[in-house]
Amino acid sequence: MKKLIALLMAVMMVLGCVAAMADAGSEPAWADYDNMIATIKSTTDMAARAQLMHQAEDMLMDTGAIVPIYYYNDVYMAKDGLTGFYSNPYATKFFMYADYGEKTTLRLQLASEPDKLDPALNSSVDGACLAANSFGGLYTYDANGDYAPNFATGYEVSEDGLTYTFAIREGLKWSDGTDLTAKDFEYSWKRAAAPETAADYSYMFDGIAGYPDDLQAVASEDGKTFTVTLKAPCAYMLDLAAFPTFFPVQKACVEAAATPDNPGAWALEAGFVSSGAYTLESWDHNVSMVYVKNPNYWDAENVKIERLEFMLSDDDTAIFAAYQNGDLDFTDSVPTDQIATLLDNPEFHIVDELGTYYVIFNVKSPMFDGMTAEQAANYRKGLSLLIDRQYIIDTVGQTGQKIATSFLPAGMADGNGGVFKDAAAWNYPNGADGYFAEEPDVDKAIELLKSAGFEFDANNMLSASTPISFEYLTNNTSGHIAIAECLQQDFSAIGINMTIKSIDWAVFLNERKEGNFGIARNGWIADFNDPINMLEMWTTVSGNNDAQFGR
Repeated sequence: MKKLIALLMAVMMVLGCVAAMADAGSEPAWADYDNMIATIKSTTDMAARAQLMHQAEDMLMDTGAIVPIYYYNDVYMAKDGLTGFYSNPYATKFFMYADYGEKTTLRLQLASEPDKLDPALNSSVDGACLAANSFGGLYTYDANGDYAPNFATGYEVSEDGLTYTFAIREGLKWSDGTDLTAKDFEYSWKRAAAPETAADYSYMFDGIAGYPDDLQAVASEDGKTFTVTLKAPCAYMLDLAAFPTFFPVQKACVEAAATPDNPGAWALEAGFVSSGAYTLESWDHNVSMVYVKNPNYWDAENVKIERLEFMLSDDDTAIFAAYQNGDLDFTDSVPTDQIATLLDNPEFHIVDELGTYYVIFNVKSPMFDGMTAEQAANYRKGLSLLIDRQYIIDTVGQTGQKIATSFLPAGMADGNGGVFKDAAAWNYPNGADGYFAEEPDVDKAIELLKSAGFEFDANNMLSASTPISFEYLTNNTSGHIAIAECLQQDFSAIGINMTIKSIDWAVFLNERKEGNFGIARNGWIADFNDPINMLEMWTTVSGNNDAQFGR
């Protein structure tokens, strides 16, 4: 208890510093957030840790830069007779144990052109799905969403929870037939953690001793065991062991093609060495990809589907037509205007996910020039209060999504045996489990916008003397564009002019990552069931910090 009180007192001092630090113009002070995340990841007091994570979410939401819309669920269509595939709560889909009767080819659509196929460099959901089916980690997830041994057969953990020793499965092979051992894990983990690799998820390794330059993830001399030494006990260690960034890649293949400015050059075309159930045989960019069964996969005898043929497209109408015409067996995309007619179709599936659809602001955008940090935050919060989230769910989502009033999703565990969003565990600003009421509040929005320096006439319309005009960035999928149009309508109600710019998926990802936007659509599906996953992504050094905090 004394330790808990001491930690919380330290945090309150940090928050006091945050309130006093507004000398960075319109940008929120962020060193204190970084320090809080570091404290969360180092403490061994799990009750204190849960409280600190609530404090961190408070700090994040107080910026107004993250505008949650709804908590995700996942929809897909699968032909009758297709069984054995499954999706976990983190939206990763596994096809290696699919069964399609006499058919040995499966025709699928997950997304358009993937951004990156190097597991260490990927940060998209579709990329994670491709990685899970063509590479593998020490552990994986089974059809029930539980941990299952994969390239490891098991592990031992020290009494203090700081040392994990994984037993590597005997006889593992790369797709080219060469041996895959614990030494490949050591090389790959150290590569992904290294600053020069610039992996978006490199921060996931910072709980390991020696990060980043002397990572204590070491293979035995015979390559049969892999030992990982942590800085503090990690409740989600097996989740990391099953996450694509922690998948091994073959050193010879990687280094034969890598250049200093492109460490992922080895995986830009078909034919690279992999380790999972499938290998990439052909890739017609922006059109299709064909994966074929890997005979050297350790569990190849249980892989029934010989070929995965992917349609690369974000044209919902064309995708749906291909599915209806029998040219696709599985699709992860459904046109918004078709959802209502499909709800009772047995081929249409809705599954739970742990994630949040949200709007993101670039805190460094010129749209906040001349404002204090408090004014910029109030500007963003004011826009958030104009949004009719239930209308978006009813007219665009249509599959029972729940309004999101905070970034961390409902149902997420707290790492201490409870549920993080339990209203009894934290005093949320709206008195329930979030940071604002579910209904739009135009009067409050105008009040906040006035505090940010905007003027309004007697009819509560923006004055011509202080106009608001900005561009909203999204990718081309019909549902995202429809949500953008809802926002456009909500904002126009008080005279805000929002234009919509939609671009291709891979380009969109990189534009957002580089901060080439003022406001954009975003979404995050948890990588594992612990709040730190959705909090540490906003640290200054994180490759997933699209809001540009602290940059």
